Amino acid sequence: MQANYGLLVTPDGGELVELPQLPSAANAVNRSAKLTLDDKGTLQGDVKEVRVGDPAANQRWALRSATKAADEIKPIETTLAHSLATFQIGKATVTSLHQTDFPFEYHYSFVSADYAKHAGNLLLVRPRVLGSKSSAILETTEPRQYAVEFEGPERDTDIFEITLPPGYDVDDLPLPVNADYDFASYHSKAEKDGNVLRYTRVFEVKQLSVPLNRMDDLKKFYRSIATDERNSAVLKPVGH
Repeated sequence: MQANYGLLVTPDGGELVELPQLPSAANAVNRSAKLTLDDKGTLQGDVKEVRVGDPAANQRWALRSATKAADEIKPIETTLAHSLATFQIGKATVTSLHQTDFPFEYHYSFVSADYAKHAGNLLLVRPRVLGSKSSAILETTEPRQYAVEFEGPERDTDIFEITLPPGYDVDDLPLPVNADYDFASYHSKAEKDGNVLRYTRVFEVKQLSVPLNRMDDLKKFYRSIATDERNSAVLKPVGH
């Protein structure tokens, strides 16, 4: 119903009323993680995920019939499975599952063996640890017949901080990505701060509909995200 029209019915007839669109920040998934990487490539640490607006409502609805803690953390398992080849969940809790006047939160820890890959004496590590914003919706041979409709405005953030293994330093980082369109934007950056590799990104849906004549722009947008999500940082032994 957002950014659309509704019919207001009155005793004397009715009129079309333009309906507002919520600000993007009203719907958000804000994820942060403090992680540690060892020289064997194992990544482990803690994640905090805060959801507001529609993402919070969707999670509460998905867990409406959960009767035990193991059922409540199923979405966490799905998120990890889509991003990591192997993982083990440590502690995991859900906050404000039934308190709708507070943000919905996941808190969990995990261990992922062989997250970083060895290439000679180098370690290749993907700064974007969890979550995917790319889409293959336009990667088809057939031309699209209708506009692309987003579920709603949204502004999601990720901050992943990876403490480097002792004896390693950053040799090369992926380039920042700044894809800014009127319908959506994506900004990401990987940087070194002391012995920490920090990756930050912001994904924002600003308009609810992308018309057919903008499909090339939307395809470029999603492809730039997909490339960023696959990129790796290169770590080298100190002194090499």
